[in-house]
Amino acid sequence: MAVTPPVCNFNWQASDFRLPATDGTVYGLADVAGPNGTLIMFICNHCPYVLSVLDRIKRDAKELQSIGIGVAAICANDAENYPDDSFDNMVKMAAREGFTFPYLHDEDQSVAKAFDAACTPDFFGFNADGGLQYRGRLDASTKVAGPTDLRRELFAAMTMVAKTGEGPETQVASMGCSIKWKA
Repeated sequence: MAVTPPVCNFNWQASDFRLPATDGTVYGLADVAGPNGTLIMFICNHCPYVLSVLDRIKRDAKELQSIGIGVAAICANDAENYPDDSFDNMVKMAAREGFTFPYLHDEDQSVAKAFDAACTPDFFGFNADGGLQYRGRLDASTKVAGPTDLRRELFAAMTMVAKTGEGPETQVASMGCSIKWKA
């Protein structure tokens, strides 16, 4: 079932976290932050919304990292009921896809709850001061990737954040599969 998260709560400050990554390291928010901002993405291994744009996510993450935006992805899905999203499968996906960013496991779902994450993908873009400036979509793709010439909304917003510290006033919420919450 498709879920749409709320719009950006400008300047909201995320709580720190400590989560294990597929590379064997434990990361906190400060560890993944970049000098010009931070992008936290809630994704998972099986969601068709994520899979349809995964190449675009990787492209944008790499380009944002090159301009000083720190990037991390978090999988918070209930792996017991959705075994495709197990930590072992996260490790395989990160290696297969060549992620240039840490892929973090939120097993107890506390970080997803603290962020009020709603779906995969769900994008949270922070400025260098840690204030939320973007909570929107990657582009206008849905379960199927749209044309390759779609406006790169996430990339444009985070480039603006890197340059000015502020995100765009108008943002279109992401859409995706609901976070698979534990009972």
